Amino acid sequence: MFEFAWWWVWFALPLPLLFLLLPAVPRSEGASLRVPALLPGETASGRKPARSKWMLIIALLAWLCLVFAAARPQWLGEPVSIPDEGRELMLAVDLSGSMKIDDMEVNGRQVNRLTMIKSVLHDFIKRRVGDRLGLILFADTAYLQAPLTYDRQTVADLLDESVIGLVGEQTAIGDAIGLAVKRFKQRDESNNVVILLTDGQNTAGNITPAQAKELAVESGATLYTIGVGADEMLIRSFFGSRQVNPSQELDEAMLTDLAESTGGQYFRARNAEELENIYQTLDQLEPIKGEARKLRPRTALFFYPLALGLLLSALPALIYCLRNMGYRLRGQARSGGGA
Repeated sequence: MFEFAWWWVWFALPLPLLFLLLPAVPRSEGASLRVPALLPGETASGRKPARSKWMLIIALLAWLCLVFAAARPQWLGEPVSIPDEGRELMLAVDLSGSMKIDDMEVNGRQVNRLTMIKSVLHDFIKRRVGDRLGLILFADTAYLQAPLTYDRQTVADLLDESVIGLVGEQTAIGDAIGLAVKRFKQRDESNNVVILLTDGQNTAGNITPAQAKELAVESGATLYTIGVGADEMLIRSFFGSRQVNPSQELDEAMLTDLAESTGGQYFRARNAEELENIYQTLDQLEPIKGEARKLRPRTALFFYPLALGLLLSALPALIYCLRNMGYRLRGQARSGGGA
């Protein structure tokens, strides 16, 4: 359906007619100075009547186009249903120094833990249609990078821009959970879910994991904790190679207690495949249906009449320049022929 967003702008259409109401400028009856014509066939007093008529028509058409564009014409598409499942989901991602350990693999390439999380988390974010997503980054302390929003692309972009060490080198798990719980908007019949990804233990912050757990239980939030990191990693040196456990500092007991105390679950992600399987499991979280919402997509059309109006506005000057150029070329040709 076609409509004008600012239909009231059309009241400005008759404004050029106001010039007709202006008093005429009295002409002087004294001696006048005759000047040569600007273009062939023109008199000193002005252009030919026919040309003035065409210029007036062009000016009126240009004004019509500009008013048409200012009224913001747009096309409204058919109503599209937007699922509103009533789920509010906060992602808390660890940016501590240990996240730079290269014990993960993505598409056959050895990468660090944060890079793997970004790679897999992107698909998870895209599938969250109807959910409100938020993003918290934590290390020495926790920062709200993105409040709860339906704008999934912005959340994904902010996750991409995060770097290890941005907020320190330690791990404030309690602060991350506490901040996530406080940011949940009070909403009736809503699933408040925190997905926390970390590779270590709580070593910083003002809130202990026990205090954060109490906050989550009181608010009714569900915690899903994910321990990231491989169990084995081959270290090569001048003296040979040896197997080490790069995840020996991961506090799985604490993460399990946090999750199970709130009705959630603890997951272990040793590689990208396991993390993807975890996200598929999280996809099965029971949503709570909210009120149905409908959206009519809008396509702006103002730039078409605007471009035409600007072109018509420039047309008289263009015609004048072309005619004047032709006149000068013909004058130069006659001068050359006479010589």
